[in-house]
Amino acid sequence: MSTQESAKSEFSSHVVSYSTSYGGSPTFNANPFNVVSTFSLAELFEKYKNILWEDGNHKYNVTFFIGELNEILLGERFSTFDQSTLDDLVGKLRERGNSNATINRKMAALSKLLRKASQMGDIHSLPEFRRQKERAGRIRFLEHDEEDRLFGAIKARCEDSYRLSLFLVDSGCRLGEALGLIWNDIQEHRVSFWITKSGRSRTIPMTIRAEESVNVSAEGLKGPFSMLTGVRYRAIWNDAKAEVGLGTDTQVVPHILRHTCASRLVQGGIDIRRVQMWLGHQTLQMTMRYAHLATNDLDSCVVVLDRDRLRPRKTKAAGK
Repeated sequence: MSTQESAKSEFSSHVVSYSTSYGGSPTFNANPFNVVSTFSLAELFEKYKNILWEDGNHKYNVTFFIGELNEILLGERFSTFDQSTLDDLVGKLRERGNSNATINRKMAALSKLLRKASQMGDIHSLPEFRRQKERAGRIRFLEHDEEDRLFGAIKARCEDSYRLSLFLVDSGCRLGEALGLIWNDIQEHRVSFWITKSGRSRTIPMTIRAEESVNVSAEGLKGPFSMLTGVRYRAIWNDAKAEVGLGTDTQVVPHILRHTCASRLVQGGIDIRRVQMWLGHQTLQMTMRYAHLATNDLDSCVVVLDRDRLRPRKTKAAGK
């Protein structure tokens, strides 16, 4: 075989086949080309919701967050999610009256979903998520007289809800954490919270009131508050707060009991790190919202600044 024929034969052995099919996708060496898929936010959420979020109140809220964002996008399907789309979403949420804090929560859910979709190859580019600046709003907590009036009205309606209220304000736990307690979580003057928002369990000692509030018959119950539901407790709470004149205060919700516990700890001189451990905050920054209430450490500043205290007082002239 000549050199030319040999080269031709070698070239022929490397020739690849290409064919087209007018009824389907083009093929290359009999393998179909990859077709870019598109998804809506609702479809991505349905695909990954059970992987990314555990059942509970947070997942319930995220469902509404993603549903609202999908509605704003008119259910549009996409293979990339660009910066202009994200910026438009933020703008539309602000037009709807969402605060920066609310926008951040919704964007956190969206970011988590899109990152997962990107990792799995469903979408091929991600925008930069910028956290909106949040104002440090006023923290509302119950004064002792407000607690007495509110809890008295709750007790008149439901003894179990009254016990739960006492436990919430003295433990500082979330409503869902208390409702999810089982008897094994309560051991020797201490209570353990295993199912938490941060995913980190914690154990704290109980006050006398908290201990008394869980001291009920265990017969037929999974835990001290398992006879209650969040819906029922909130309904009793709202009726009671209306009766005692707090009906128009939108901040007086069951979560205020957690704020009240934290505020009392800080005002009582407990350091921020221990307050963080008590509440089960994932970061110290979350607990720092209460730091301004620790004013006792600043009392010595008044002595330095108070000119009237430093200035010698004039005495009355003798005989006058």
